[in-house]
Amino acid sequence: MDRNPSPPSSEAEEEEGDAVGNTVYSKHWLFSILTRLIEVISSEKAEPTGSPEGIQTELEEEMENDICKLWDMSMDEDVALFLQEFNAPDIFMGVFVKSKCPRLTEICVGILGNMACFQDICMSISKDENLGQVLLQRLCDSDSPTLLETSRLLLTCLSQPEVANVWVERIRENPSVYDCVCFIMSSSTNVELLVKVGEVVDKLFDLDEELMLNWIKNGTSRSVGPSVDDSPEELPDFKIVPCILEAARQVRSDNPEGLDVYMHILQLLTTVDEGIQAIVQAPDGGKETWSLLYDLVCHELCQPDDPPIIVQEQKTLLASILSVLSAMFASQTEQEYTKMRKSNVKLPFSCYFILDMPLIGSLIRILQYMEGCGKRSVDNAKESEEQETGRADLNEEDFHLKILKDICCELLSNMLQELTKENTLEGLHQGHLNEQTCSCAFQNLLPLYFASVESFLEVLREADQTLADSLEKRFPSLKV
Repeated sequence: MDRNPSPPSSEAEEEEGDAVGNTVYSKHWLFSILTRLIEVISSEKAEPTGSPEGIQTELEEEMENDICKLWDMSMDEDVALFLQEFNAPDIFMGVFVKSKCPRLTEICVGILGNMACFQDICMSISKDENLGQVLLQRLCDSDSPTLLETSRLLLTCLSQPEVANVWVERIRENPSVYDCVCFIMSSSTNVELLVKVGEVVDKLFDLDEELMLNWIKNGTSRSVGPSVDDSPEELPDFKIVPCILEAARQVRSDNPEGLDVYMHILQLLTTVDEGIQAIVQAPDGGKETWSLLYDLVCHELCQPDDPPIIVQEQKTLLASILSVLSAMFASQTEQEYTKMRKSNVKLPFSCYFILDMPLIGSLIRILQYMEGCGKRSVDNAKESEEQETGRADLNEEDFHLKILKDICCELLSNMLQELTKENTLEGLHQGHLNEQTCSCAFQNLLPLYFASVESFLEVLREADQTLADSLEKRFPSLKV
């Protein structure tokens, strides 16, 4: 059965004044559906008090067909306004509270979600505190379709600037939302649901840093207790990060847009120190996060057999991933140097992910591909010089590519600065470092990252004097 069948033919043409607004839908028909909804709720309420709890009911086929038609029709603003006028949101709230039928709940949330697409209705729904609380409780539902429609409704409301703060505050005051969202991300295999929940979390974190900080710290409140016998407290168990990672792994293959969403959530976490610590001080020391992102960059995105234009398609995803890797690198580097200062001994650089040559090779390849895209952009700019819209789109593309380049260069410069002779010899042997790749790296890093390039060149002289001399000739500013 189709989830949203086409609306029925209306008898409004036969009955003057029965049409809803400028539509051909019948007021009488719509009103009859709302009446039947009330009857369904009343009949469920009248069940014996001794009946077993948790037993789900099913909709009659005719009722399901009709209410699905209403769901489809509610995308029309005139129909949505009619439903609002006749207190449909209050009827739906009764369904959410009393109904034991998951399908009925799903459809009613879906209708409400369609209605919320219109600003005035969205404001009315959002200001109803009771309805708002009941809707948030739907996030704890066990029915995936209902969860999906609830997430769509929340995302619609959060996307309306006039009411977004109302929902942010409401969610902040409801700790159960955090638990429900984490449970969905960590346990659901429904990719469509995971993507939508991810979009809600991404929007929430983007709108309100305080809420993001609360959610980062939320996972620590249950696992850190008072110390006993002066023993050190247990390390915090940051719950939000493993949940995000699990969801990202689920959507990775089936939904590139969903993966982009979850990588952006991780990137938002790194905009605050607490978020970075949530990643690198996890029980595994950040290994799972680094492994996932490393695998994406080195084995899936912007690969050697891809055309250079692929960097255009993947620019936002790559920017988010590299931004997180860069933040993790900087954090772990700082921790290593802190250990060295405290012990007054030069310790080996022990981070398991710092000096990985395939990653350095991937970063250089991204820069090479961007150079190819840059040449195409210049050619396209000449062709569309008289087309204002074309130039605007091109400028936006250039802006996103510049962000990616800046992030890529920052991470690459930091990694090159930490290379040893042994690492460099490994990179030369594996083919990640040669005259072409080093030239590309220097071309993009200079002059901003002069110190990093100079440091790497010193190490390169020990590993391959001929290559170092050749690069000095290409870049005279590096000569001692």
